[in-house]
Amino acid sequence: MKSILLVSVIAIGAFAAASPADAKGCIKGAVVGGVAGHYAGHHGMLGAAAGCLYGRHHAKEQERQRQQQQAQPSQQEKL
Repeated sequence: MKSILLVSVIAIGAFAAASPADAKGCIKGAVVGGVAGHYAGHHGMLGAAAGCLYGRHHAKEQERQRQQQQAQPSQQEKL
């Protein structure tokens, strides 16, 4: 069981290294999701895939919020 988890983490790491532009948030989500999936019924790969998707979604939302905050002038600049 440990070898399957190790192989999945290595595979996800290799996939993330191949496309660093799209991997923001994926690695952390995949590791957390893989571990959670493993302990929740031995579904580590499914958990890693779901964690990767959620991590990417969350990273994109944070980036969008950061861009909106930079685009809006602050209250002090208006005065």
